[in-house]
Amino acid sequence: RSFPQIPPQVRIGGTLTKSEYQMLLQGSDLDSLYSTTPLLADALSKLPALRDVTTDLQLKNAQLKVEIDRDRASSLGVSAAQVEAALYSSFGTRNVSTIYAPEDTYQVILEADPALQRDAASLQTLHVRSSTGELVPLGALAKVHETVGALSVNHESQLPAVNVSFNLNPGFGLSDAVSQIQGVTAKLLPADVSTRFTGAAQAFESSLSGLGLLLAVSIFVIYVVLGILYENFIHPLTILSALPFAGFGALATLMVAGVELNVYAFVGVILLIGLVKKNGIMMVDFAIEARREGLSPEDAIHRACMVRFRPIMMTTLCALFGTLPVALGLGAGGESRQPLGLSVVGGLLFSQMLTLYVTPVFYVYLERLNKYRSS
Repeated sequence: RSFPQIPPQVRIGGTLTKSEYQMLLQGSDLDSLYSTTPLLADALSKLPALRDVTTDLQLKNAQLKVEIDRDRASSLGVSAAQVEAALYSSFGTRNVSTIYAPEDTYQVILEADPALQRDAASLQTLHVRSSTGELVPLGALAKVHETVGALSVNHESQLPAVNVSFNLNPGFGLSDAVSQIQGVTAKLLPADVSTRFTGAAQAFESSLSGLGLLLAVSIFVIYVVLGILYENFIHPLTILSALPFAGFGALATLMVAGVELNVYAFVGVILLIGLVKKNGIMMVDFAIEARREGLSPEDAIHRACMVRFRPIMMTTLCALFGTLPVALGLGAGGESRQPLGLSVVGGLLFSQMLTLYVTPVFYVYLERLNKYRSS
């Protein structure tokens, strides 16, 4: 199987895997972790939102499993630690001494003959020294089985871990994949195996919970600043009246383009708030000055629209054409920035067509409300 991929310009945590998004499985029991991972990968590959599901667990490494007969070993005066020490001395890299030469030092490594290390039958010739000092053949107290195991045992936070990576099918967003994966893991994983998303999936999951609050706080801060600037609670509402239309235009553009609402697109929505509210500021600021000259609310906002039409169009077109290359995905790595440009361009176009008509209506009605309250 081959997994072609384009490495992202900015890697948001995680490890480099065959697919773009990662999920980490952890458990203290290796047998439970290794037996669950293939079942989970098979179940995830059948989900409609996922493709290219793969893991870094490769249970293809030939190995020998030594099963100690504890009762037999105890009767012969051999402990499990002594068996482990004998195996490590024969097939490990035990450093028993250091030779100091005039120009260098040399490590003395204790091991069995390399010719014997390539033959599984050599374990039968291995002897373990018991607590009484006698040499006991390993075959007298343990059984050796040929099996397969992992090429390497990965750890995360001192626990054995397995990475499961996946890509998204066209038409599905990361939020769809996360919800589908959580449904499968809740049914399939045992209690001693935990899971969490890493890399881009983890960033999406953690940021998604705070993006709505971030948007609400940014709008509230803008309202407070505008209220302090105009010393009025009503005029900021007139200025912010175009924001729902801008947000609708941004979401509609992303939907038509088939692009998911990711972190980049949400940054574009936040940027769109600052770009759109300046149209309302231009009109309302001029209308307030006209009201001080004795004009009615209708005449004041009409004059504001006529006088400020040119600067509104100039600033909007500058911002629109400035972000248009980003929306088209031009340049190296442009596809990662494209959601940001699409949300800004779509929101500006849609809101611009309605701002010059909706904002004056809000202004007139809110001025009447203000006059009614004061009377």
